[in-house]
Amino acid sequence: MQKVRLGKTELEVSKNGFGALPIQRISKKEAVYLLQKAFYHGINYFDTARAYSDSEEKLGAAFSYTRDKLIISTKTAAQTAEEFWKDLDESLLKLQTDYIDIYQFHNPAFCPKPGDETGLYDAALKAKEQGKIRHIGITNHRLNVAHEAIESGLYETLQFPFCYLATDKDLELVQDCKKAGMGFIAMKALSGGLINNSAAAYAYLAQFDNVLPIWGVQRESELDEFLSYIDNPPALTPELQAVIDRDREELQGDFCRGCGYCMPCPAGIEINNCARMSLLLRRSPSAEHLSPAGQAKMKKIEGCLHCNQCKAKCPYGLDTPALLARNYEDYKRVLAGEVKV
Repeated sequence: MQKVRLGKTELEVSKNGFGALPIQRISKKEAVYLLQKAFYHGINYFDTARAYSDSEEKLGAAFSYTRDKLIISTKTAAQTAEEFWKDLDESLLKLQTDYIDIYQFHNPAFCPKPGDETGLYDAALKAKEQGKIRHIGITNHRLNVAHEAIESGLYETLQFPFCYLATDKDLELVQDCKKAGMGFIAMKALSGGLINNSAAAYAYLAQFDNVLPIWGVQRESELDEFLSYIDNPPALTPELQAVIDRDREELQGDFCRGCGYCMPCPAGIEINNCARMSLLLRRSPSAEHLSPAGQAKMKKIEGCLHCNQCKAKCPYGLDTPALLARNYEDYKRVLAGEVKV
């Protein structure tokens, strides 16, 4: 089984990490089954967050009896030290554990540091001294914050979007983490569902010996797919490279990654799906998106306030209102039968 060493943490984890965001959408019984199946078949790294509703609770139910045999990472979106301690205590309670292996700041707009006015990093250091967390990490979608975190020497891991749609700047980030001895955890390894060939995604990421991809799982069929790669990892064949090349041509550039950091929308628009609807219609089953419920969601774009809050929040610098408008026009053409998908 392939292993990844997470930099100076010296944690050795399975090359497949389990992303526990999607288990919010299934029952506790189903989630516990999937989590335990993943563990019994060799996955020992599980990623969650305080913001993922009941994800931590489901992890706690699955693993309270075997805690010392796996690595759990969770996150806090706290803005103050007081919020930090509240989140940490809640996570420990939900996870049914007295320590967290990697505790991460969840996509902050800045890089928390000792002595800053938020008190966040100082709180993390104190929690580490108390044994409540073992390693301090950070997650982000902004290159400038990620680079600052690496250069600071304060963080043991970085979690950042990384897949075969990566730019040269993303690749540089991976190499900088390796030089700095930081573990690199790849989120959005399937680009929020826009990449639909998991073998190509896996084979690409397998080239980087310091990268741990986490795969969001909510169905047994998805889990089985990734478990099959443990014993038979896909090689980057010319056929898979052709898939990658085609997707790069179609997807790189000005498109929504579905991260959701633009939300909530004051007009009630589900931006993280509506702003990439053209791609979803062409890269996933379209029936649900074209259903009456799907049409009602897209129609809300007509009520856009043009307040530009989403544009200001987008970590990728997208002109979100313009992107919504383009996707809505394309959607209406698909509905009218003017465009085939």
